[in-house]
Formats: sequence, structure tokens, C-alpha cells
Amino acid sequence: MAKPTELTEGQRAYEARRAAKAGMSLEKWLAEKEKRARAEAAEAAKEAEVAAKAVQTEKKGWFGRLLDKAHQPLK
Repeated sequence: MAKPTELTEGQRAYEARRAAKAGMSLEKWLAEKEKRARAEAAEAAKEAEVAAKAVQTEKKGWFGRLLDKAHQPLK
């Protein structure tokens, strides 16, 4: 099985066509593609962190507090 950085012949041809359409060399196109992928992954991680923080800081409503009490052991 090929490593993620190694392209099969078909994948290489497809990426070469996309690079030519964008007016870039194949190497430059692949470097830009990798750069975009890293930026998107970093942005997704940042958004996930913000979303997790927002969930933790939300106040619980009446029903949420009732469920929390229901899950506590009886004294």
C-alpha cells in the first residue's frame, strides 16, 4: 500500500492536470495543497476547542439540574 505522500500513477496524472489548470508546477501544487490541508486542520481543531469550551460554560436549565440530581446517589 502506498504511503499518504506517495501518489499512484492515476493520482499523479489527476493532480498534474489540476496543477496545469491552476498554472503551477506539480511540485508547487502539491506543496500548496499540503499547506491548505494543514491550515484547514488547524482551523478545525481551533473551532472544536472553542465549541468544547462553550459547552462547558453553558448554564444548565431546570431539566439539566434535575437530571444531575437524579444521577447522584441517595444519602
